[in-house]
Amino acid sequence: MNFPLYFSKKIAFSKDNKNNLSRVIVFIGRLSVALGVIVSLLTISIGLGSKKAIKERMADFSGHISIKSKQSNNSYNSSILSTEGLQLQKIKEMPDVATTQKFVAVSGILRNEHNFAGIIFKGVGNDFDSVRFRKFLVEGRVPVITEKGYSSGICISQKIANDLHINVKDSIVAIFSKENQSPLYRKFEVVGIYKTDIKMIDDLFVIGGINHARKIQGMSNTEVGGIDIFLKNINYIDEDAPKIDQLVGYKNYTLKATDEYPQIMDFIAIFDMNIALIISIMLVVVIINIIMVLLILIIERTNSIGMLKTLGATNGQIRMIFINYTLLIMIPGLIFGNLIALLFLFIQKYFGIITLNPENYYLSVVPVELNIFHILLVSFGILVVSGISLVVPSYLISKISPVKAIKYN
Repeated sequence: MNFPLYFSKKIAFSKDNKNNLSRVIVFIGRLSVALGVIVSLLTISIGLGSKKAIKERMADFSGHISIKSKQSNNSYNSSILSTEGLQLQKIKEMPDVATTQKFVAVSGILRNEHNFAGIIFKGVGNDFDSVRFRKFLVEGRVPVITEKGYSSGICISQKIANDLHINVKDSIVAIFSKENQSPLYRKFEVVGIYKTDIKMIDDLFVIGGINHARKIQGMSNTEVGGIDIFLKNINYIDEDAPKIDQLVGYKNYTLKATDEYPQIMDFIAIFDMNIALIISIMLVVVIINIIMVLLILIIERTNSIGMLKTLGATNGQIRMIFINYTLLIMIPGLIFGNLIALLFLFIQKYFGIITLNPENYYLSVVPVELNIFHILLVSFGILVVSGISLVVPSYLISKISPVKAIKYN
């Protein structure tokens, strides 16, 4: 029989604890543990959820990895993508690749009697991943794209729609210009309005038919300005980007969605620092409170320590009794902390009660990432760290003399 653990359970669940100082101390210890679990789980779930949601929004709109011509020189206006060395079929056959879609992008202006807006017209073809794009729609439908003629339907962002005071089914004129050429006018019908909550996208991009963009850029019906590659999981992006880069030819280059908007990635990087800082602070608070609980319990049970030493218990055994005792009284705090945190996270995940300003946070609702590994890691980590931190203060027991302890009683 494990004597320290057995004795710890006896005193931890004894009814004698309910009418003395230990009742208050035990409550404080459990409360600090519960708060530590709640804050830690909320921080991890919301922090990681926000990182994932922002990355996925960027990637699901513009492609996880884009192939572009080096002649485009990072311009919004597409240059003709070189087919020399481009092994598109091999890219499509990669196990991590979900879909690909071609595009041609050209800058222009949308104008009506109310206002005007600078835009990037992204022309897409009949391989456009409309299912992936549909999650961004707030009104209307996805444009029907055909490459046999010119599709007049376009999808604009809610930000552009508000600036121009236009709605679904309204017509709008777009103006495109090229160097040393007269402006080109095109009339479109707004068939859909989207919203990604990412300002750099919502301020600029209009989705329409690829043949319009080809005509403006002077391309043939078989030429494209780039290819968007969608992966099955955004976590594969850093691993797959170098592999794809080997298959695009020396006249083209690849651009990851996470590199296309560096300011957003700098914002996301703050989450890692905040998560580490908040969890560290909560661990310190929990450890201080648990050590306080241990010391007060030792002082309160000085006479019991004296009796145990008189009966032959070693200092090591008695230390383990009190460490186990302290960890056992933490368990209700861990349970209730997990229940409260998970209840809030489930409510937020499925009802979105807490909203954000997308102008500042790139999200309109606080996202939640629920991961059983993180839930278990927080509880187990608090128990282990608390147990280790109790070792040093438990050495106070070795300073207690059995004779003085019994005399004190």
